[in-house]
Amino acid sequence: MMKTLKIATAQFENRSGDKAYNLERINELSARAAASGADVISFHECSITGYTFARNLSKAQMLEQAEYIPNGPSIQKLKEIAAEHQIVVLAGLFEKDSNDDLFKAYVAVDQNGLIAKYRKLHPFINPHLKPGNEYVIFDLFGWKCSILICYDNNIIENVRATTLMGAQVIFMPHVTMCTPSTRPGAGFVAPELWENRANDPTSVRAEFDGLKGRAWLMKWLPARAYDNAIYAIFSNPIGMDDDQLKNGCAMIIDPYGDVIAECRELGNDIAIASITPDKLEKAGGSRYKNARRPDLYRDIIGQEHESNQQVTWMTKA
Repeated sequence: MMKTLKIATAQFENRSGDKAYNLERINELSARAAASGADVISFHECSITGYTFARNLSKAQMLEQAEYIPNGPSIQKLKEIAAEHQIVVLAGLFEKDSNDDLFKAYVAVDQNGLIAKYRKLHPFINPHLKPGNEYVIFDLFGWKCSILICYDNNIIENVRATTLMGAQVIFMPHVTMCTPSTRPGAGFVAPELWENRANDPTSVRAEFDGLKGRAWLMKWLPARAYDNAIYAIFSNPIGMDDDQLKNGCAMIIDPYGDVIAECRELGNDIAIASITPDKLEKAGGSRYKNARRPDLYRDIIGQEHESNQQVTWMTKA
């Protein structure tokens, strides 16, 4: 039976390849969330390993960073964190299997161990990563939950498909924003602004909240929640991720498309919201799903198509 659930989403400045440091930040923020009554906390994509630095790693270096799931040391540490603070922890890392294939993974862990694992469907940060090939649905305190990692959420079919499989809460871990793009207003944010944030928070906040960052996110992310009548749990790092500055703004969006909690600190932070089942049915997206006419577009949406994924900021001149 579904109960009102308190979910925390987090932002923190990770260190590239420093799992011990990153897991300690996860521990600290999990303790803080639990002390505030949260049942669950969600961290960003590759929050355990770091992310952007992986674009320059060889396969041997990636295999060194990657772990087996569920038997790797980071999953065991997450289990300890979950047990100590009595909270479900969701976090990301690179995964390897017995064939030395590599994946971008995201896990949900409680005091008993692994609850769910998901592999990113559209990875791109390193050419040796293989795409996942399935969605995941799992139960948390009576709620049907799912995971879509970063770019997976930009393909709207993924969110709708996951919702039609029963997802009511979708965890959306990201490392995003503040990179160049063909859209107007996009670009990197100067690291110097971050270094000087204590003296001049206004300048870095203007960049973080403008079209390089939050203003772009608000063009599309609330629509994923609104159109599908789901809770979207968005997490994102803040500060330097390798040589790129990220703007955080981890947030929770309800089925009406409203931001009901958001991190606004220029540093490590959490945001917590209570989610209630009544919104799942009251929101317009619930009615829109019921009014669908798949006979009109089943063959259109399902027609053969060759996936061509282009990430503008990684394109070499």
